Parts: sequence; structure tokens; C-alpha cells
Amino acid sequence: MKRIPKGEGQTGIAPKTKSIRAAFEKGMNVLFFLCGAVAVLFVLFISVYLIVSGIPAIREIGLADFLFGQVWKSTAKEPQFGILPFILTSVYGTAGAIVVGVPIGFLTAVYLSKAASPKIAAVIRTAVELLSGIPSVVYGLIGMTILVPAIRTAFGLSSGATLLAAIVVLAIMVLPYIISVSETALCAVPKEYEEGSLALGATEMETYFRVSVPAASSGIAAAVVLGVGRAIGEAMAVMMVAGNVANMPSLLESVRFLTTAVASEMSYSAGLQRQALFSIALVLFLFIMMINAVLAILLKKGKKS
Repeated sequence: MKRIPKGEGQTGIAPKTKSIRAAFEKGMNVLFFLCGAVAVLFVLFISVYLIVSGIPAIREIGLADFLFGQVWKSTAKEPQFGILPFILTSVYGTAGAIVVGVPIGFLTAVYLSKAASPKIAAVIRTAVELLSGIPSVVYGLIGMTILVPAIRTAFGLSSGATLLAAIVVLAIMVLPYIISVSETALCAVPKEYEEGSLALGATEMETYFRVSVPAASSGIAAAVVLGVGRAIGEAMAVMMVAGNVANMPSLLESVRFLTTAVASEMSYSAGLQRQALFSIALVLFLFIMMINAVLAILLKKGKKS
């Protein structure tokens, strides 16, 4: 690097080097902007494509009949395209998975980040990483061969492929996301917060749950959002354990989710049936966006309060 006398420049770096550095920084800023723009463009492209592909079927079927109809017979002589059973099943299944998975994942994250010894934490983190790497079809296969027969025997059912089986499988599948993101958020809380709480006489558990957790609330909320997205967007595993039958949702009956409705019929669909499947995908997309928006609003209100 060429140096010049300090009297001729503030830093002693040649003007040519300054210009190169400035050009490099400008180029990197442009690159970062383009990467962000690509992500936005992908979302816009998917949104526009689903709207263009899904609106025609909704117009032909009727918005009320499509969203609130309770019968789905897409291949019948007089087809019916009511997706209310799919919507309710997805809502109940996702809610059940979150109710089961979030407390377990959250408490595990608190334990790993605050209370576990390094050796135990390393073992559990390795298990969580392996759990996140298991393909969906493997979860479905294990659930179909172990969980479904167990539910059938326990409740005396003709088939154990039920909404309950889907909830259990989804709860297990969301655990790695909730644990990993929540632990990262908790580890990022400054140690001074906890030291100050302990100095004021609070116990360790009071410090963890009244100081560390509120300070990491944004990261924990992001973990919940990821878990919701994982649960509501899963298709293969729930198709294998839920029975894939278009019934109104019941805990011990076979059901069909929004995702499995699209996955199970898209390969042989045509005409209005195919358009209706794109409409289901549009409803699912809007549903996920609505959940993210609601969670973001609640998080902002929590920060203000």
C-alpha cells in the first residue's frame, strides 16, 4: 500500500487507494441491495402467479361456496369444491402442533442456553441438528408404522390415521426450529442484564424467565413464526399419517390438510379441478401471510408496552 506524508492527507493513505476502497464499498452495497431485491421479487412473483392462477376458479365456483362449502368432490360427475374442511383441519393441526411443540421447544432452549452443562448441551444440540435434517417422508414413515398403529390400538379405532397423529408428527417436526432460534436469541441477551437481576436478589429461574426471556422475545417470536410456517406448510408427512380424507376435522378421524389436498390431486388434475387446486394454494399463501402479520403486530405491541 502506497503511503503519503500525513500532512498531505488525513489518514496517510494514497488517494488512489481511497478511491478503490470507496468503489469496493459502493459495489458491495449494490450487491447487497440486489440480493434483497431478488428476495422481494420472488415473493411478488409467487403472489402474482397464485393470484392469476387461483382467481378464475374462485370466480366460477363462488367465493362463499369455495371457502365455506363442506364437501369436496373434485372428480364427481357434478363436482363440488368446498374447502372448509381443509381450512379447519390446517388450523386445528397447526394450532395443536404449536400448543404441544412451543412449550417443549422453548423450555429446551432455556435449558440449553442457561442451565445445561457444556457436555450435556453439546449432546442435545447434536440431537436437535440431526432432528432438523431428517426428511419429511421419514417422519411420515415412522409415524405411519409406529404412531398410527398405537393410536388405533389405544382408542379402538378402525384406522389410526387421524388428526391426532398429524398433530404429534408436526409437533416433533417444529421442535428443531423453535429450539435453535430461541436458543440463539437467549444466548444473545447481554450478561449484564442477568448479573444485574441476580445482584438485586432474584433467583436464577426468576432471572431467566423475567429478564432473559423478555429481552429475547423478538427472537422467540421469530422461532414461533418459523414453527407455524413449518407446520402449516408440511404435506408429505401429514399425508402419510392423517388419512387424507376430506372430512370435517375431528381429533380421532381421518382428515385432509390444505397442503395434502394440493399434493394428492395435482398430478392428475385438469380444467376447473386444477384451477381450484391453485386457489387452495392461494388461500394457504394468504393464510401464512396473515399469521406472520398478526404475530408481527403483537410483537410490536409487546415491545411498546
